[in-house]
Amino acid sequence: MIFLAVVAFLCTLIGAGFIVRRMRGHAKRYGKDLPQRFHVGHIPRLGGLAMFSSLVLTVVVAGLQNWWGYYGNALHWNQWVLYFFIAMLPAVAGGIAEDMTQRMTVRYRLILTLLTGLLAVYLLGMTVPRMGLVWLDAALSAAPWLGMALAVLAIAGLPHAFNIIDGYNGLAGMVAVIICAALTHVALQLGDRELAAILVITAAATLGFMFWNYPMGQLFAGDGGAYVWGIVIAFCSITLVQRHPIVSPWFPMLLLIYPVWETMFSIYRKLARGDSPGMADALHLHQLIYRRIVRSVLDENAARRMLRRNNRTAPYLWAFTLLTVVPAVLFWRNTYILIGFCALFCVSYVAAYLVIVRFKLPGWIR
Repeated sequence: MIFLAVVAFLCTLIGAGFIVRRMRGHAKRYGKDLPQRFHVGHIPRLGGLAMFSSLVLTVVVAGLQNWWGYYGNALHWNQWVLYFFIAMLPAVAGGIAEDMTQRMTVRYRLILTLLTGLLAVYLLGMTVPRMGLVWLDAALSAAPWLGMALAVLAIAGLPHAFNIIDGYNGLAGMVAVIICAALTHVALQLGDRELAAILVITAAATLGFMFWNYPMGQLFAGDGGAYVWGIVIAFCSITLVQRHPIVSPWFPMLLLIYPVWETMFSIYRKLARGDSPGMADALHLHQLIYRRIVRSVLDENAARRMLRRNNRTAPYLWAFTLLTVVPAVLFWRNTYILIGFCALFCVSYVAAYLVIVRFKLPGWIR
């Protein structure tokens, strides 16, 4: 597993480096007046292409090891792994196409992520088997299609949730690494080395991308990168709950509560103003932290000034994420404790948002 992680890291590192050196001119077509833009200069958004290519190459390397007679690694060529990556293709391809052309509307990308969810249900048999609550579990048992519908909804929604929090250098990438590490920890405790291996190589590929993304800001993940993180984590979360009845379904929910709740709150906020939920704005929590908490940097160069301030934003959200990941890892079997922490996070998020919006932030946080 360590060998495969090194392969994934190096493949992404080299592939992303090639994109940074040879494809910077491609970024000139990106709009300069977008509300979510917080950088100066032309930065490629093809980190997702580098990461997905790295994952595929790493799986190929693992398969070649098996073909040469070495079976010591945790990842083997089998039908499940093949279908795993086939199901990913529509969503990831749509995200990368948007990064390259800027012509894929939100509607078409949502359709492609829904297609990925349907393929996961059809090819991999993914479903949400239980919710940890008696009355919900009874409904899922009586109508199995409800579990399939929940799986499709989760798979289709999580990539867009990661896309929403992907606003500053290192933010979404480190959140993905932290969540992959937590899922890997539980998977290894249960002896599920295959699932752990996919999560490990995803985290390693992300770290290879992060070398160029944080703190230098030379490459962005783009929609393709957010979709890679969202799809892999959604697939592995559902599979972990399916394969191991001891795992509470609220364990991955608490791990992912930050991007999920950010998305839900954003939809509510836009609908309350009469705007379309798909319209980009600059009022997400990470953007408010950038504007109202992170102190301005004194530098004569505008690009360096914005980059340094950009880099100071992500650590606030890393800490915010750890507030949910730590209890999730500690109580991954206990449904009611996990539900309580989910509710606590939602209340804390809204409270923090209102405090920042109303300029009532305590001085010590600054």
